[in-house]
Amino acid sequence: MTEQIFRNASIVLDREVVRGSLVVRDGRIAAMDDGMSSLGVDLDGDVLIPGLVELHTDHLEGHYLPRPKVRWNMMAALQAHDAQVAASGITTVFDALRVGMDEDAHLDSSDMRAMADTIEAASVGGRLRAEHFIHLRCEVSAPDVLDAFEAIAGGSRIRLASLMDHAPGQRQFVDLDTYRSYYQRKMKMTDVEFEAFCRRRIGESQAHSEPNRRAIAARCHADGIAVASHDDATADHVREGLEIGISLAEFPTTIEAARLSHEAGLKVLMGAPNIVRGGSHSGNVSAAELLASGTLDILSSDYVPFSLVQSAFHLADGGAIDLPGAIRLVSTNPAEAAGLHDRGRIEIGRRADLVRVRKEPDQPPLVLGVWREGARVC
Repeated sequence: MTEQIFRNASIVLDREVVRGSLVVRDGRIAAMDDGMSSLGVDLDGDVLIPGLVELHTDHLEGHYLPRPKVRWNMMAALQAHDAQVAASGITTVFDALRVGMDEDAHLDSSDMRAMADTIEAASVGGRLRAEHFIHLRCEVSAPDVLDAFEAIAGGSRIRLASLMDHAPGQRQFVDLDTYRSYYQRKMKMTDVEFEAFCRRRIGESQAHSEPNRRAIAARCHADGIAVASHDDATADHVREGLEIGISLAEFPTTIEAARLSHEAGLKVLMGAPNIVRGGSHSGNVSAAELLASGTLDILSSDYVPFSLVQSAFHLADGGAIDLPGAIRLVSTNPAEAAGLHDRGRIEIGRRADLVRVRKEPDQPPLVLGVWREGARVC
């Protein structure tokens, strides 16, 4: 039996913050005491929170493809991604791998299959600090999405799939100027090339999105994979998702879609960078507005791993929500949405996934220590 004691900590529980000590035995939380113990590691009053749970980050891809024509060693790329994730206080991460390719990808289905295999090998081999699962982000308008899904499906770490359509004029890119700014500049297209690109993407969406959405959802349900919608904007989008059995609404772009999703019992996920930046980089609804309306359940770091812990303390410091409520957005709620009921809060019997955070005035939080199942990983 192994035992650790953390003393003199500000322990963030589900509904309150208590000053005291925490006992960990064999990787589980064994006891808590609100007294001032003389035993164990002195946390000097620092905040102790549950390990963060990240459901949607495509950050791994940038480590593997740091430049358009540069492919890094895949295991090294995964380890670099994992180190940054863990150092940000994330102890459980769902790595989002794209399924269905378009011109801006610079990657193909074989890369995604190799990434999934590398995640499995690294996990089994004990090479990772955080626990990694796989999230398939399926571009349902892509002609190759079904073949790409079949090429990667079947892995035990695949727990979540999101169904997305990034065609212009809808969902995330209702504003064509925003779409032009993102894609034309990124892909260095002339105006003529961009117009042809838009026509092709719209045509692919009209031809493929509906049947692909239903086919992938059915396959996921058969395999026990949770299904999420993505960038819902209208009541029709929400209704469409409910008809195919989604359980999570990722990044709704309007307050109407978020409200209807929440009322239907779906968990609503938004980006932590949206909170930190004060709004959406695409000009859509702000996560803070959804929080104020009571329709926000989960935050995701999306493209900046540290934004998850940063957003929680930002919200608490600004008075938008208390610290226990903010931690529920980044740990408790995503763990429950993913069916991971052994983690996500500091509670006797749960996994000792813990993060020591120091908070100083007018500064972002400083992550000083990270433990996964009682073992220090950062």
